[in-house]
Amino acid sequence: MREISAKHIKEAVKKLVMDTEYNLPSDFVKAIEEAKEKEVSEIGKEILGLILKNAETAKTEQVAYCQDTGYPVFFVDIGQDVRITDGYITDAINEGVREATKEGYLRASLAYDPVFERKNTKDNTPALIYYNIVPGDKIKIKFAAKGGGSENQSKQVMLKPADGLEGVKKFVLSSIANAGPNACPPFTVGVGIGGTFDYSTVLAKKALFRHIGERHPDPKIAKLEEELIEEANKLGVGPLGFGGKITVIDVKIEIAPSHIASLPVAVNIQCHAARHKEIEI
Repeated sequence: MREISAKHIKEAVKKLVMDTEYNLPSDFVKAIEEAKEKEVSEIGKEILGLILKNAETAKTEQVAYCQDTGYPVFFVDIGQDVRITDGYITDAINEGVREATKEGYLRASLAYDPVFERKNTKDNTPALIYYNIVPGDKIKIKFAAKGGGSENQSKQVMLKPADGLEGVKKFVLSSIANAGPNACPPFTVGVGIGGTFDYSTVLAKKALFRHIGERHPDPKIAKLEEELIEEANKLGVGPLGFGGKITVIDVKIEIAPSHIASLPVAVNIQCHAARHKEIEI
């Protein structure tokens, strides 16, 4: 049994959050560079250049890439041979977020009461945390700062099994088209197919953590990802919705078994502030 201190987890989370807010993933930056070369629209090229400049400024000056510092979302794999000491892991993660928000000058973006008073929690907590128990004696923490603009354009539908592949494609592409400029393209798009109503959305969000260009291991799903990328980039939305060839950078799909009477599909849109990283303790 390996012991890991909650204090160590807190410090690791604080660094992870600040690093993620300041530094876009290198694979995404590279994909934007390649997209700039492919873009046919002059204003689209200019916008992609500004995105790269903004990323470099955020990295150099260690400031938030976007003023919307997002809803803190964590996927945490805990090895079954790990014992947390000196506190609770959920408290440690939230304290790490709290300290990162204050020390990193990150905007507090959470409203505790979403309907009535909408009072800000003032420190970006509580975080949304999904736990998974896995073999081993390590903890893997994946973090995403999920902005409101792109999250607002995400969709879920309970299709009929008879809708099949064409129904899935139609829903995904219409969700991307309807997101338009409101979700700050170019997007990465997470798609969850199967599971239940709620789990399909978790799958879609989880898909966003895969590296750019990392195709699903099932060849049929990988082919669908590639088809959706091609079709989405024919929609003409373009960078920031000004038109052009590059609407999406990538589409990533995760699947799960579903009830024989159901075909849940979820689309989680991610704007060009593709802030997600992971660490292992």
